[in-house]
Amino acid sequence: MSDEQSAAGTRQPTSITAAPALVDAAHPVAPLWQHPEFQRGARDMVGIALGIGAWGLVTGVAMVKSGIGLGLALMMSLMVFAGSAQLAALPLIAGGAPIWVVWATALCVNLRFVIFSAQWRPYFAHLPRGRRALLAYFTADLNYVLFMRRFPEPRPSPEQQPYFWGGVVVNAGSWHLMSITGILLGHRIPPEWGLAFAGTVALLGMTYSMLSDRATWLPAVLAGAAAVAAYALPLKLNMLVAIAAAVAMGMVIDHSRPLRERLAGTRNGSRVTS
Repeated sequence: MSDEQSAAGTRQPTSITAAPALVDAAHPVAPLWQHPEFQRGARDMVGIALGIGAWGLVTGVAMVKSGIGLGLALMMSLMVFAGSAQLAALPLIAGGAPIWVVWATALCVNLRFVIFSAQWRPYFAHLPRGRRALLAYFTADLNYVLFMRRFPEPRPSPEQQPYFWGGVVVNAGSWHLMSITGILLGHRIPPEWGLAFAGTVALLGMTYSMLSDRATWLPAVLAGAAAVAAYALPLKLNMLVAIAAAVAMGMVIDHSRPLRERLAGTRNGSRVTS
């Protein structure tokens, strides 16, 4: 074998092993926002962004009108990112309540996120702790509802994180934008505008649009009844009771095929007609 042939024989494996690197460099991974599921998550959330923004505006106005300073209101809006907890804590902060009372109140109001995280565990438990902490910060009620409707099977898949972040961009973006707007313009907005009522109506309309069949109506009606029945509980714990009742009913429906068929109007896979 000549020196030229020997050199060629030693160079050939190097070029073969280098090929994957060249292919990877020529085909870089697409950014997250270009993923189809990211775009789908954003589109699904756009339809309810109006209600989220209205509620954020209400919360921002309430913060500045409660008497807390502009800087504290902005910090609270960006760091807490929980409208119900913020509204529950505001009168306590304005009234000079002990800090442990404020913390306990916010904790009780946000206990529903324990339920949400337990439901999300089969999807995200395999991720690193830091990633899960970031997901937890951006977790919101409507993210949970839309995500569970999109991925009813409790097992991880590559499409779930892009869908989650697509919804987060719209959800968190509309909330923070309108919340900060309410903080900056709160003193210029007269109470006669009835923003609190408008925000509630927007959320009700948004909720109604998600109730597509009897399998979704039943947990919703049960949650409403539970919230009214437990209204006398302190620290708005009736919200936790309502959410727990709705989640429990949803799990019963998911795990009971006869009940699912009855609610869907089907029997043994065929439509039941009267």
